[in-house]
Amino acid sequence: MNAYGYQNYKAQTVNTMTPGEMLGLLYDELLKRLTRAELALEKKDYILFDQSIQRSVEIVNYLKNTLNYNYEISSELNRLYDFFIYEFGRISAGRNSKVIAEVRPLIAELRDAFKEAQRLSS
Repeated sequence: MNAYGYQNYKAQTVNTMTPGEMLGLLYDELLKRLTRAELALEKKDYILFDQSIQRSVEIVNYLKNTLNYNYEISSELNRLYDFFIYEFGRISAGRNSKVIAEVRPLIAELRDAFKEAQRLSS
């Protein structure tokens, strides 16, 4: 498959996702970036580490900016996303994998809760 065909396929896949599927994809990507940051720290690849943390911040900012405040939970999620962004700043400043290990389970739990909610609403 050529590069153009693959990009077209990816775009079409994303455009046909339900909001729940997109949310799951974003959380999976966030967890992947945090794992990548942790591995980069182990290898002392600080450029990849910084890129991974920056991408994590971008994902959380996107999640934060797309909250629908018609739902009560959105205010709580907004505070949680602020917490994640604060923690990412701590991770970046201290290059501390311990903080990644503390934050990752919280994000995984949130992702799993959204997946379960989507499953129950289907």
